Amino acid sequence: MAPLNFILLAVRDPLKSGALYAKLLGHQPVDTAPTFVMFVLDNGLKLGLWLTDDMQPTPKPAGGYELSFSLPTRDSVLATYKEWTALGLKVAQQPTDMDFGFTFVLEDEDGHRLRPFVPAEQR
Repeated sequence: MAPLNFILLAVRDPLKSGALYAKLLGHQPVDTAPTFVMFVLDNGLKLGLWLTDDMQPTPKPAGGYELSFSLPTRDSVLATYKEWTALGLKVAQQPTDMDFGFTFVLEDEDGHRLRPFVPAEQR
C-alpha cells in the first residue's frame, strides 16, 4: 500500500485559508495561487488547500474534515487553545479530557475541524 503523504482540503478561498494555516502550522506555503495553496510539513506530509469550485470531480461542500495535531503536554494543548482561539476560530469543543487524551476542537472558516491533543499515556 502506498503511504499517505498528501491531504487535500476543499476551501472557499485558498489564499485566505493559506494565511490562516501558515499561522496554525508555523510554516509558509511552498505554492500559492488563487485556486490552490500547498504546504510541506517537516515530516514530509503535504497539505493542499484547493478552491472548491475548481476541483474535479466536484467535491461535497467545503468543510467537514478533521486534522489532528499530537502535542507533548497538557500545557501545550492549553497554550495552543489560547493562541488559536485568539485567531477567531469557532470553538466546537472546549479543552476536555477524553478517553484517548486531553483535547479541544476548533473549526476553520470552511468548517474543517482542528483537534490538538496530548495522548492519554502522556498526560
